[in-house]
Amino acid sequence: MKISHWMVAGLASVLSVSAMAQAPAAQTPANAPPLQINSLDATTKADPFPPVNPKFFTAASPTVDTVNSFLKQLWGYDANRIWRVEAIQTTAAPGVAKVVVFVSERTANAKVQTTAFFVTPDGAHALAGDGVVPFGATPFGETRKLVQAKADGASRGATGKEFLLVEFADLQCPHCKDAQATMDQIVKDFPNARVVYQSFPLVDIHPFAFKAAAYGYCVQKQKNDAFFPYAAAVYATHEALTAEAGDATLKAAVTKAGLDPAAIDTCAATQATKDQVNASIKFAEEAGVDQTPMLSVNGHVLPLSQVPYETLKSIIAFQAALDGVNGPGAETRKVPSLGK
Repeated sequence: MKISHWMVAGLASVLSVSAMAQAPAAQTPANAPPLQINSLDATTKADPFPPVNPKFFTAASPTVDTVNSFLKQLWGYDANRIWRVEAIQTTAAPGVAKVVVFVSERTANAKVQTTAFFVTPDGAHALAGDGVVPFGATPFGETRKLVQAKADGASRGATGKEFLLVEFADLQCPHCKDAQATMDQIVKDFPNARVVYQSFPLVDIHPFAFKAAAYGYCVQKQKNDAFFPYAAAVYATHEALTAEAGDATLKAAVTKAGLDPAAIDTCAATQATKDQVNASIKFAEEAGVDQTPMLSVNGHVLPLSQVPYETLKSIIAFQAALDGVNGPGAETRKVPSLGK
């Protein structure tokens, strides 16, 4: 998913890189904000960024502090990354601001890159290329509330929702099958997290995904812990989810989970269960999920199959620390400060 990949990998890795000299000229505002380097400390031998010009700060909103807080949410998990906000400019579109950021690493002789994105007039979203993401000092806050309120899939780990990891997945999706080993490792590495499997059947491309999700909800209703062997059995035989063998495949998976397939089949056919699956699809879309598998980390939605595990682990730990979550697996390092 391009939106979330932008959020994970960093703006400079997926947006076009341009020189600051190419930015449109502007007049120097009387109240130009101070220009600071983010997280630059004594371990960095020299300022890697070229001088900046206050004339590139013409937009009243967003502020440098807001942009830094936003970028900290996206990039703060990487202790080696440094950046400086180089411009916040008005544009020809009323109320739309262009933000330009220099990005580099603490490593000696690291390359300096420049990236840009746009902020909507209400300050609620950032746009770059074909990606749109929540923007602000705490960009994942609203999605976190949504996920806490609506995640209703089978769960593992903690019972509370303070540290909530929600996997959005499709039982007929081969990439989701591959992601289950990652999810199992997350459960082990973050024992204080509540880890939820949230069904998001991609009905346009996976014809049996909806019914598999309906079966899953019915399995969960009978026994929460039975869902996971059921899902494992479905993934193990997902190639057999065909018009000829799909029903038998799902029933066999229920049997492997230790439940009565006839009872689950009856439950899955009810309107109430179908409504629950449809509500889960709508919930995923509201959370900004448009493909599977995706992982919400306290509202920070990530492309589960596109992120190396150690990076994913760092992001989860960092987000937990930002949100004040304590306990095993919640923090692996100190959160870096801004403006140093």
